[in-house]
Amino acid sequence: MMLRGRRRQRQRTRRPLLHMVPNLFTILSLCAGLTGLRYGLDGRYEIAVALIVAAAVLDGLDGRAARLLNIQSKLGAELDSLADFFNFGVAPALLVYLWALQPVRGLGWAVALLFAVCCALRLARFNTEADDPNRPRWTQHFFTGVPAPAAAGLALSPMIAWFAFGHGFWQHWFLNAAVLAAVAILMVSRVPTLSIKRLRLRPDQIVPTLAVAGLAMALLVTEPWLTLSLLALLYVASLPVSVLVAARMRREEAVAGTVTAAGAPSEAPATGPAAANVGKDRVVPFEPRQGRP
Repeated sequence: MMLRGRRRQRQRTRRPLLHMVPNLFTILSLCAGLTGLRYGLDGRYEIAVALIVAAAVLDGLDGRAARLLNIQSKLGAELDSLADFFNFGVAPALLVYLWALQPVRGLGWAVALLFAVCCALRLARFNTEADDPNRPRWTQHFFTGVPAPAAAGLALSPMIAWFAFGHGFWQHWFLNAAVLAAVAILMVSRVPTLSIKRLRLRPDQIVPTLAVAGLAMALLVTEPWLTLSLLALLYVASLPVSVLVAARMRREEAVAGTVTAAGAPSEAPATGPAAANVGKDRVVPFEPRQGRP
């Protein structure tokens, strides 16, 4: 009887192979990042950057697969964080150091270490804040600081521009050190950055969005480095917009909370002559509608 009970318990705990799909995407992403670093050590930087981009795509697919399959596990979350730290923290910092920061050695290595450490801190903060049930509503539409995949793309943007335009200016150590340090600070900052996960499209916006996506894919195939450079510029230009939209949503949420608190009934019941007037000439507060970015 005990053996039958153990068999039944094992059968209940078994999960279908489909549950491994998100973790498989994460492992593929980690393998792409590791292989990209290997090509960087060989001086084949174009292949290295292409593999980092592939790691970012796979990182997006593992989260999408987990949401579609409704699979959430602590193992997957920890594995994803470790893969992100290497793919978007360690690998870009080492690639930039090997490509441009070696002439200044100690200073260049310090900047590379700063970037990797800030990436680790950013991921740790993200994991702790994701479990906070008391987060304001506006934070559901924004990341706090630049997310790790976008930070890796910004850190590699001078190298990508060098692939596109082939000018020696892009390989100057000062430019790369400044970009790497600025992106590291943005990762651990409180600057709100737009998250496309919460964006919703109206039916009349679907076809134009697909057309723009198709054009972007065509440009990525024909002119990959120029397209990635333009995407990096667009992302940097979106940061002030994200700050303004987040500030507007924060004000609307604060006003809505104030009005709701002012219109809440008192816990103590009214007594005496004033009790006869309860319910007369009552002013119903107006609650503004919550906006979306």
